Amino acid sequence: MDGASTDGTLEYIQKLSRKYDGTDGRRHVVWTSSPDRGLYDALNKAVRMASGAYLIVANDLLAKRNSLSKLTRALEGAGACGAHADLVYADHIEGKTVIRRRWHMGNSHRIFTGWMPGHPSLLLKREIYEAYGKYKTDYRIAADYEFMMRFLKDRQNRLAYVPEVLVQMYYGGTSTARFSDYVDSFREGYRALRENNIPFPFLTTCFRTVRVLLQFLPVRMPG
Repeated sequence: MDGASTDGTLEYIQKLSRKYDGTDGRRHVVWTSSPDRGLYDALNKAVRMASGAYLIVANDLLAKRNSLSKLTRALEGAGACGAHADLVYADHIEGKTVIRRRWHMGNSHRIFTGWMPGHPSLLLKREIYEAYGKYKTDYRIAADYEFMMRFLKDRQNRLAYVPEVLVQMYYGGTSTARFSDYVDSFREGYRALRENNIPFPFLTTCFRTVRVLLQFLPVRMPG
């Protein structure tokens, strides 16, 4: 789902379409380009376009060639509704990739402790979207957090966990471009906790903040 971009993205999508479509009469790269009302409006459109059994929002680079296979195998083996993995945040500095922090939440499923899977590595069965709805477009930054809270809060839906870095994200996105974005993210996160009736939302937000700060401890590039 391209938002009528003019930075070369559309041309790249068209190139992929020419490469993968047509040999068997099917469209393997399904896409459209039109203006949207922000990130989560675009994601909702993409979810509606998708026809597969599994959906993943891979915002940046898959860190390994078999990242999707690892997530799919973990999901199927555990009988879970989805799977998630570790990811890293990186910067481009003087032509080099520098890892700034690692998103490592493990598999506790205890939301009260500040646990929440990394959305960029989250592979879900499509029926989760069908049962719980899509992303709330009145959130600017934390609609993904609210969405995950919605289907994980009662602990009936379990996620399989792959203890590897499978996604590499770069700074400068919706929630990492400025310090004020971090503030807005936590404010919206607190709102998401309240709207989903999570007990002690302020304390949970504090725990989540500590978890994020600990991510800035020294990390290494994924192998």
